[in-house]
Amino acid sequence: MRPPTVGFDLDMTLLDSRPGIAAAYQALSAEYGVEIDTALVVSRLGPPLTHELANWFAPGQVESVAARYRELYPGIAVAAAPLLPGARESVEAVRAHGGKALVVTGKFAANAQLHLDHLRLTVDALYGDVWGAQKADALTEHHAEIYVGDHVGDMLAAHEAGAVAVAVQTGGCTADELRDAGAAVILRDLTEFPGWLGEYVLDGRLAALDAALRELGSVLVAFSGGADSAFLLAAAVRALGPENVAAATAVSPSLPATELAAAAEFARGLGIRHLTPRTDEMSREGYRANAGDRCYFCKAELLDTVLPLAAAHGLARVATGTNADDAVAGFRPGIGAAAERGAATPLLAAGLTKAQVRAASRRWGLATADKPAAACLSSRVAYGIAITPSRLARIERAEAGLRSALAEAGIGVANLRVRDLGDTARVEVDAAAVPLLAAHPAVLAAVEGFAEVTVDPRGFRSGSMNDLLSRSAEQDRANG
Repeated sequence: MRPPTVGFDLDMTLLDSRPGIAAAYQALSAEYGVEIDTALVVSRLGPPLTHELANWFAPGQVESVAARYRELYPGIAVAAAPLLPGARESVEAVRAHGGKALVVTGKFAANAQLHLDHLRLTVDALYGDVWGAQKADALTEHHAEIYVGDHVGDMLAAHEAGAVAVAVQTGGCTADELRDAGAAVILRDLTEFPGWLGEYVLDGRLAALDAALRELGSVLVAFSGGADSAFLLAAAVRALGPENVAAATAVSPSLPATELAAAAEFARGLGIRHLTPRTDEMSREGYRANAGDRCYFCKAELLDTVLPLAAAHGLARVATGTNADDAVAGFRPGIGAAAERGAATPLLAAGLTKAQVRAASRRWGLATADKPAAACLSSRVAYGIAITPSRLARIERAEAGLRSALAEAGIGVANLRVRDLGDTARVEVDAAAVPLLAAHPAVLAAVEGFAEVTVDPRGFRSGSMNDLLSRSAEQDRANG
């Protein structure tokens, strides 16, 4: 599913233009000596300016008065119009989903841009002086799939453009009028839009995931036990049925024993086969050397083990839990190894982010919805320090001991890592727990086997070892 392109009306959708428009009409009234009911004018905003002026001026005057209104408008109306509640957050929500935000309005384009500049509201495109079918043309040009407005004309434009018509009740139209005009969604105001958009995007990406899995026919999921691969397993069972799905959890010194037990329980709950092949990453020199590309050799070993396993069990494809965030997270050599071997990445194909995986997992009642990230034990070892079974066992004991000591001290943590820097262990816990740990130094005694134990004051950071790798590379470049 591609990121959403969302069009927004301006007056009474993004901003409250009533005070400024009333002031501009009052100026016209004084200048032309024509009595204008400004309260009535601002109660029916939406149609083009000339439509409203025709109610107060002779036909031969309308165009010249419209020109004068547009001259007066910048100095009178722009500063007087605030954003409506939720407007900025709604535009930001579109961007958060990787989408584009448009403003498509009947307002004179130059004046509409002045409003956006004054309010520091940045959009990807602005179309002014458009109404009805013209709005639909602008939406269609940008392949907008959603149009948000407050007027029945906005709903009609959305339908003509094939976009989802989302109405906000901040203008002069009633809910019944908006519904009759074709509103698919009616919100009280834009404060409700980010939440609605999140659900809309998630629904679309779940549908895309279901379609991608059905195309596979049957699948063996490389199942680490984490939130991503657990969700992928559950989605595969929904799409294909348990008889066409199996999980494979690789057993090796890099997998904590507790993770294997949890993975087995999760697979049993889905009613699927749970395979536990042994992998031998240690036999790969590139893995043992633990340079920056270690994950390539780990993933290569995993895929080289499970691909024939899938064939032996009559399963068409192997899939990994790579999500959309992983693909843009920078240095991920493991993703390259999996791609070289033809592994499917349904979560990535559907555009599902980590947050969306967790949201959908909560929706489905999966026990892994809020499970903290649990990367393999090798990820705790600083690059350049050789990976050995004894080193991984030391890390596993240290983390188990520290977690137990923290619990005894009444310090709850979701994320915990013991980073192996050689003779030194660097402890990372949730940032909120760092000062609590500092107040209980005896807890660190549970981290055994290291000459020195330190606490990272910045707290837990997924991929923090990659930060060290990046700094090392920068230093190498600086030294020429």
